[in-house]
Amino acid sequence: MNVYDKAHDLARSLKESQEYKEYAKIKAEVSLNPDLSEMLNDFQEKQYALQAQQMMGQDFTPGMMEQVQELMQIIMRDPLAAQYVQAQMIFSKLVADIYGILGEVIKFDQD
Repeated sequence: MNVYDKAHDLARSLKESQEYKEYAKIKAEVSLNPDLSEMLNDFQEKQYALQAQQMMGQDFTPGMMEQVQELMQIIMRDPLAAQYVQAQMIFSKLVADIYGILGEVIKFDQD
């Protein structure tokens, strides 16, 4: 068994998954609207910044949290943007679950 072949099989399976196909379809639709694309990119950048702060154990600034919440409210008013966020979350969960499975297999026992 070649591990690299299995990794490529997994990548193909992910690309063929319903979760990925739905995400890719909606992402293509969003890319046709530059304003919506920009708004979603801005939202994601702010969201990633908050996640990075959280991972480093830093507290959120109230202003940053408010900005993300306000952007989320604006985004959810647009049906396509809401579909995009939902499809992205579903696909991200699938990938996170796979990372979790891999992490369980390769974790090292500490004695």
